[in-house]
Amino acid sequence: MLHPGDPFTEIAAPMSAHAFRPQLLLVDLQSTHPSLLWEMELPPPKPFQAYCIISALEAGHLSLPSQLVMEPFDPAHPAPMLPSLSFLLLHSTSRQKMLFDLGIRRDVWSLPPGLHEQLRTITTTAVPQTVVESLAKGGLHPDEIDFVAISHLHWDHIGDPNDFRGRTKFILGGESKALLASAYPTVPDSCILADCPPADQTIFLSSGANEPTRTVALEVDAKWEPIGPFPRAYDFYGDGSLYIVDAPGHVPGHINILARTSSDGSWILLAGDSVHHWDILDGRARVAVDVTSYPAFGRCMHKDVAKAEEHIERIKSFRTMERTQVILAHDLRWYEGEKGGNSFFPGSIPPA
Repeated sequence: MLHPGDPFTEIAAPMSAHAFRPQLLLVDLQSTHPSLLWEMELPPPKPFQAYCIISALEAGHLSLPSQLVMEPFDPAHPAPMLPSLSFLLLHSTSRQKMLFDLGIRRDVWSLPPGLHEQLRTITTTAVPQTVVESLAKGGLHPDEIDFVAISHLHWDHIGDPNDFRGRTKFILGGESKALLASAYPTVPDSCILADCPPADQTIFLSSGANEPTRTVALEVDAKWEPIGPFPRAYDFYGDGSLYIVDAPGHVPGHINILARTSSDGSWILLAGDSVHHWDILDGRARVAVDVTSYPAFGRCMHKDVAKAEEHIERIKSFRTMERTQVILAHDLRWYEGEKGGNSFFPGSIPPA
């Protein structure tokens, strides 16, 4: 079992030996990408099923060019200010606390110089309330946080991990390890900070196949296994309450959180940067590719478009299942309906 102060640990988290196969193949007329449907359902709750009480946290805002996100886009809203959401997940029985993402730090100019052109010319930021300040509104201190799962290493998700230098463990997708090895300042033009999060507090979930691992909390063998439409999910606490979902496409190591939100069968997917706008999930737009107007961003928001689009189809399939909800990291639609309300800590997001 991991204890506060343990040295750097790498957890091998493999793919199940049983390949996950789509059962139906349909043509999605809204996109050139095939839409896959799966017959596998989400597991039913067990007696006395553990779950997570989930609260949204204010963690800053950034502008993002719509042209980079989707096509077509609304020219009337060329670069809306979007939330960069963080989430607190409280385990219903152990009371362990996890954060998913840390949002934006106030001092963005302390980020690698490779980001400065983007910050000067494309993206504006505003951080009226940091994650730490959002926790304080509900009486929580960073030292009370057991785990911080980071969806990926982009600057608008890592916040300032130095605020959590106590007993907190950071959870990263395994492919993030290679990105940190070639990060700033080792590689001067990298947009990733080598010490974010601190190596001595970080757990990598490796992408190796068919190797045993153990859950962080319960010291039992576990494996990456399919759940619902997602072929690779890691039962973090070992009790079916919270799964870390391998979410490829955006950047290497990108992860989502899939959690139960009640003892009787409701679920939430915290989708990180798998999708940047609801028009894509609703079929009114597709992922923008070959964008040349913003060279500081690159030509697409996703490093591997094919994998990103496949994962988006999986999220669409998840949405068709009963008692499910999805929240994106930059979910303007959800935020505009919920900001200042009870879904934000010390309140909690209602179960579906």
